[in-house]
Amino acid sequence: MFPCPKQANKDGLLCYGGNLQADTLCSAYQQAIFPFYSEGQPILWWSPDPRMVLFPEHFYCSRRLTRRLRQARYRFTHNADFSAVIHACAEPRGDEDHNPWLLPDMIAAYIHLHHLGHAHSFEVWQGDDLIGGLYGVLQAQVFFAESMFSRQRDGSKMAMHTMVTQAKSSHWKLIDCQFYTEHLASMGAQEISRDMLLSYLES
Repeated sequence: MFPCPKQANKDGLLCYGGNLQADTLCSAYQQAIFPFYSEGQPILWWSPDPRMVLFPEHFYCSRRLTRRLRQARYRFTHNADFSAVIHACAEPRGDEDHNPWLLPDMIAAYIHLHHLGHAHSFEVWQGDDLIGGLYGVLQAQVFFAESMFSRQRDGSKMAMHTMVTQAKSSHWKLIDCQFYTEHLASMGAQEISRDMLLSYLES
């Protein structure tokens, strides 16, 4: 049982504790709540307001990205290697020693969700090399994008394009991106109220 999302504080923190079992995670996402915590902390549950989302039809694909997508050296897959994607998302980035919130228990929980059909990955390949990808959770035709990575230029952007293509063909309502970033805004994402996100989940 989660508190009402409207009880979250100004930073979006709603509550702590509980577990990462599949039923718990699905219940959380159905209420626009997600886990995010670091080593040594209890499980922290968040529901920020406003919420950064991407409507598939609003995705902005630059001319440079369009040219790259047309290159025959790349191929794009859906759910081809979820485990490889989430482990790549946990790799160090820049000056970070590691991605502090993708802990082993979190990785195991999302891999289990994937096996149950609730979590999905999108991969970008060059030959046999995985060069970009992202993963997230699908509930009520809303896709909650959790993390992405890039090992080559535009790798994560190509993964986003692959995700948006799937979203359009599967009639997903929107893609939740959690918090505002200029990078996401440049690709067409926008902020909406948490109440509006909840209305999409309930409709």
